[in-house]
Amino acid sequence: MDNDNYLKDISEIKSLMHKSSRFISLSGLSGILAGIYALTGSALAYWLVTTDNNNTINVNENIFSFILIILASIAFLSIITAILLSIKKAKKNGEAIWDSTSKRLVLNFLTPLLTGGLYIIIVLNTQPYGQTAALMLIFYGLALISASKHSIGDIKYLGFLEITIGIFCAQMPDYGFWLWVLGFGILHIIYGIWMYFKYDLKTQ
Repeated sequence: MDNDNYLKDISEIKSLMHKSSRFISLSGLSGILAGIYALTGSALAYWLVTTDNNNTINVNENIFSFILIILASIAFLSIITAILLSIKKAKKNGEAIWDSTSKRLVLNFLTPLLTGGLYIIIVLNTQPYGQTAALMLIFYGLALISASKHSIGDIKYLGFLEITIGIFCAQMPDYGFWLWVLGFGILHIIYGIWMYFKYDLKTQ
């Protein structure tokens, strides 16, 4: 009996240590919605680059500016959705939403992401638009892998997939749009569904 209590105490201590070192209130639904935002935005972007050119894709400076606005909107909606759903899940589980763990998560996620964002802006000033999708996928994947140390570890697998797609995208820039759709749209939805059934349903 004492051994059972001892093992139970050890298990509880390990659980507390795990919770204190990782932010586990990320919601799978936020991944699904991020994917939906990406697919919606990509559909709008595709319409913009084809509607005036007889289905021939052509990106001029004005259209590219609109596409950047679409990308910024997708990022904004995805971030806001992730924050709101994480707050809701944290409150439901009685967990703190903003503590040292979540701060480390944000820092480790934003460092490679902002670095990549600045690099992409510098590259775009020279107008090699074909590498934009590849750079976004690669730096986003690096951000996920970096953040996985302070969150649900499974997000690193999504990060590896994003980097892999980004590398293919760099080699095949003509397919950059569709690979971006695959990485930010379809993969997010698949990942979100998987995470929802693996983690979220257990807390309901």
